[in-house]
Amino acid sequence: MKPEQWKICAIQMDIAIGEPDRNRMQVLNKIRAVMEQEDKPDVIVLPEMWNTGYALERIHELADEQGEQTIQMLSALAAQYQVNIVGGSVAVREQDRIYNRVYVLNRQGQIVKMYDKTHLFRLMDEHHYLTAGEALGQFTLDGVSCGVIICYDLRFPELTRTLALQGVEVLFVPAQWPHPRLHHWQTLLTARSIENQMYMVACNRVGSSKGADGKETSFFGSSVILDPWGETLAGAGEEEAFVQAHIQLSLVEEVRGRIPVFEDRRETLYGAVGPNTAVLPS
Repeated sequence: MKPEQWKICAIQMDIAIGEPDRNRMQVLNKIRAVMEQEDKPDVIVLPEMWNTGYALERIHELADEQGEQTIQMLSALAAQYQVNIVGGSVAVREQDRIYNRVYVLNRQGQIVKMYDKTHLFRLMDEHHYLTAGEALGQFTLDGVSCGVIICYDLRFPELTRTLALQGVEVLFVPAQWPHPRLHHWQTLLTARSIENQMYMVACNRVGSSKGADGKETSFFGSSVILDPWGETLAGAGEEEAFVQAHIQLSLVEEVRGRIPVFEDRRETLYGAVGPNTAVLPS
């Protein structure tokens, strides 16, 4: 039976680029700290690529083989504390391919979803190092229909709308979204929430990292939990933080009933328009 409410905690943290052991220990300690609270969360969310950061030039040696270390740690924590974990995303190696992958674990420590980032960010050369996923990130936790996308996926409204049409009520967004695109981050999250009438739980990293070219990239955090009206329930600045809020799960149905955008869609006019059919200027 679906609960009336959930408490969600997004762990906004810095990430040590190219140091998976250090990052695993940091995640372990932060989850333990979160679960020592009197008002414990029902769902914990982590940021994108938290095991390695964007050390893409070394990603084959750094990535978690078959995700074994990540799964072992997160599964044990989920079962120990009886908490759902949306495990951000990690670099995973399968044979000669590397995936930017989310593992979702339920309160028993069982994997209920694996999602690989479907849109690779060319500005950070992801397409040269990573393999794109081919499946949607829809899953169920505690009877709640949920979804997950990763960072750059947020710029593709078709993806979020497809998940909404599948009944998703809470969408999780692990990210490493950098300066100077804070306005894009905030605007796109709010738009996706309002247009799809769903909760958005966005967990971004903080700190900075230096790439192989010596260029330093800084990350602004600004993790946020939005309700189906696009209103902010909890948010953070640019420091490490636990971003926490109680969400009323019945609100999704209420909002969708009050403004029935899904019923008023006219798919015969625009439903088939996509990247292969759109008419673009020459």
